[in-house]
Parts: sequence; C-alpha cells; structure tokens
Amino acid sequence: MLPKKTLLFAALSLLIFVSSCDVMKQVSEMSNLAKCDFKLQSVQQLRLAGIDVQNVKKISDLSMFDGAKLASAVASQQLPLDFTINIEAKNPNATPAGMTRIDWVLLIDDVEMTQGILDKQVTIPANNGLAVIPMQMHVDLKKALSGKSADAIINFGMNLAGSGSKPTRFTLRMKPTITVGGFPVTYPGYLNVKTEYGSN
Repeated sequence: MLPKKTLLFAALSLLIFVSSCDVMKQVSEMSNLAKCDFKLQSVQQLRLAGIDVQNVKKISDLSMFDGAKLASAVASQQLPLDFTINIEAKNPNATPAGMTRIDWVLLIDDVEMTQGILDKQVTIPANNGLAVIPMQMHVDLKKALSGKSADAIINFGMNLAGSGSKPTRFTLRMKPTITVGGFPVTYPGYLNVKTEYGSN
C-alpha cells in the first residue's frame, strides 16, 4: 500500500493537471471566440402592450378588442414592446468556442433602445458549427420615442418584424465575456451584430 504522503501528492498533482486542462480549454474557447461570426437571425414573439403584432402591419388588422387594448395602452404612461431576437453564431475553428456572459445594447434604426446582460453559458460547436442564442428584449416605446406622435409610435411598434421575421432594422452591439481560471475576461470593445455575417 502506498504511503499517505504519496497518495496526497498524486491527488494534488491530478487536481492541478485537471485544473490546468480546464484553464487551457477556457483559453482556447476565448481565442476561438474572436474568430467566430455572428448575425441576427430572426425576431419572434413581437408583442406590443401584450398584443401579438408579429404579422400586423396596420391598426385595422387588429380585432376590436386588441384595438381598444392598444388605444388604452397608448393613453397610459408606458407602451411596452416585448420580443425575442435570435442571434446565430458560426465557429470556423477546429475546436469549440464559448462565452459565459453577454453585455448588449439594442439599436433600432440606429437609435439606442435598451441594453442589458445575458448571464448564460453558450458553446458554439467546432468546424463551422452553429449556435442560436435567443435574447429576450423589452422596450418602453413611450420612453424610447419620446416626442413622437401616438400614431408614429404605434406604427413603429407594428412594423418591426419585417418580411419573414428578418430583423432588418435591428443592430445589436454585443460584448462577450468568458471565465478563465475563475476570472472573467471581457472582449475588448463591442461587436456590431447585423443581419448578415461579416457585417461588423
């Protein structure tokens, strides 16, 4: 039977080796992330004041009940717009890429609408593998479009999805973070994510 000191040394050596492997894996994922490409894939579940307006282009397309609900919301202090933006990430590397957090800023028609943080582990598969990252968005249109008329605000909210839900009017500024050896390492500057790859 091996002495206790020998067993302890072997256990510590194994722990250091495993920790070192984890750190090397994290460093590799961080390096790979810089070579990944991102695009806005789609906008879904577009709701204005709780009303589904994904395929609505004008107020007359709404039911009487939804029209009344929207009019009531416009008369109030807030007009919430909620939707999901799906980001598609492509990894050209031979090994996976990853991130543990995304700081983001959303722009619509080049106007900053809202910002936030996605605290979620994301892994992008190797060899041109794809990952779709859904991000929940909430915008108070009354606040974001302060000074605009009620009709202009409503029309803005109901015409965002675009043809086939392609988010042509959206830009997402994204700053990824990955944890390396227990410490967060943040991407320098923001990536401008648009509707086509290579448009940063």
